[in-house]
Amino acid sequence: MTGRPDPEMLDRIKDIPIYRENLRSGEFPILEKDVIARGFPDNWMTPDLAAALETGAAEFVLSTGTNHARMQIIRPPYFLLKSYYRLWGEHPDIKHTWELGCPRVSVTTVLATEHVARINAKARGEQPAEHPELADRWLDERTVYVNQQVDPALWTRAEVRRMLDEIEQTRAAHPSGQYHLDCSSYHLAHLVRKADEFGLAQDFPRPSSIIHAYEYTPDNVSRFLRAHFDCPIVDLFGSTELGYLYYSDSTGGYHPHLDRMRVELVPVEEGSTLYSLIVSSIRNPWMPLIRYRSGDCARTVDGSPDPERIARFCGREKELIRVGSTLLCHGDLDRWIGETAPGVFLYRLRVGEGTSGELEYTTFDDRPLPDPAALARVLAEHLELSVTPVHREHIPIGKSGKYAWLHPDSRTR
Repeated sequence: MTGRPDPEMLDRIKDIPIYRENLRSGEFPILEKDVIARGFPDNWMTPDLAAALETGAAEFVLSTGTNHARMQIIRPPYFLLKSYYRLWGEHPDIKHTWELGCPRVSVTTVLATEHVARINAKARGEQPAEHPELADRWLDERTVYVNQQVDPALWTRAEVRRMLDEIEQTRAAHPSGQYHLDCSSYHLAHLVRKADEFGLAQDFPRPSSIIHAYEYTPDNVSRFLRAHFDCPIVDLFGSTELGYLYYSDSTGGYHPHLDRMRVELVPVEEGSTLYSLIVSSIRNPWMPLIRYRSGDCARTVDGSPDPERIARFCGREKELIRVGSTLLCHGDLDRWIGETAPGVFLYRLRVGEGTSGELEYTTFDDRPLPDPAALARVLAEHLELSVTPVHREHIPIGKSGKYAWLHPDSRTR
């Protein structure tokens, strides 16, 4: 889809101020985040939206962010959760665990846990506890959160013991003794490693299905998780403002889930086969987005701009960095690392002004790579840059509870 939206989309946006000029001219240029923020929320306000905000049928929230500014949006309550539940219930590999009513145990950022604890405390007219009990961390009758630490690399044995006990308690309460594990892939990998380190691996309850959906999952982390769990593992791609757009299958391929949506792929620069996602969606009735630049990048199986053929989501457009003649994205760097150094767990690239750089990394076995020179050679071939791999015992996580692949000293495009 390019240019003009279809009739259903036009009907949905006909009264929204931000689209008034587009509707008059018939032209719909790409909608950027700064345009959305300009004049917010008046540029979205209609009588129906005003009424929905009064009744609670619509709410203000912030989009998620790792290292970039978050955007205020309007959406129905539990918009993203309902999108997740729908995909869980329809995915051919894991819908059986939805149909069984399996509880969803979430191992993700502490910010998510704290958010749920605040909601529940507010409903009781109380302040949330510093370390809320398990009963205070249920989002609804289906989902409970267990992490209470910003940096999972710093989980203590006592914290890991508590989380495993809470998972077991939740699993055992289900009639069939099964549960669905929801996670940030990094957090789950940390939990697997910590359980092994502390001699608790045998106490990790086996999930019946797994979804990771909170951030980019590196190839090495995906392989690590698939080696440790014998259940289906699904990756979801989406965002706070859009819901989920794509899901992976058992072979790692992606399939579109574009309910009331259309996607265009636009080259990030002329001649590139790295594409920006441009999304038109009326799934969110209070903030329909037409030709919206999501800020995400992707590659397709054949280099074509066909959104049905996406092979890899490659990170954020704002994090693209020019290295020599290469416009580098997270997904490309990750692919080269995964193909050359499968033992790497976390990593962070530092690119300065000159022709040299540094790749800080940790490994799954906590030991330096046996042949870091091989990784240096591959990166030099692709980037026209002399990159020195440097083993670290610890790479800090961001305040958001997510990892950055670029060192803050690196200059993005």
